[in-house]
Formats: sequence, structure tokens, C-alpha cells
Amino acid sequence: MNNDFGKWLVIAGLFIAAIGALIWSGFGKGWLGRLPGDINYTKDNFSFHFPIVTCLIVSVVLTLLMWLFRK
Repeated sequence: MNNDFGKWLVIAGLFIAAIGALIWSGFGKGWLGRLPGDINYTKDNFSFHFPIVTCLIVSVVLTLLMWLFRK
């Protein structure tokens, strides 16, 4: 049981490090958060941005990854 937990922690750490490296390198800077369907409202001195489609895509990808790792 401890070996399985250790392997899971190593995989999770590598996954988090890979995501951090992608964000640090600027991957997705042009399109991530600006997909069609993301809400962006600007008026005078107020702006509101809610990336709902981006959140849905990230949720689906993470759900698939968790489903794959569970098996």
C-alpha cells in the first residue's frame, strides 16, 4: 500500500511540475482564457472576465486524467 501511494505522489508531482513549466514558458498565453464562449464584459472603468469554456475544457481534461490514473 505504501509503495502505491509513493508512486502516486511521484506521478502527481511530475504532473504538477510539467504544468508549472508550461505556464512558466507562456504556453497558451494567446488563446487560453479567450476561447469562444468565455465571458468578457468591459464598460467604462469596470471589466469582468469569466473563462467558462476554458474552465469546462480544463475540467474535462482533468476528469479524463483522473479516470485513467484510477484504472
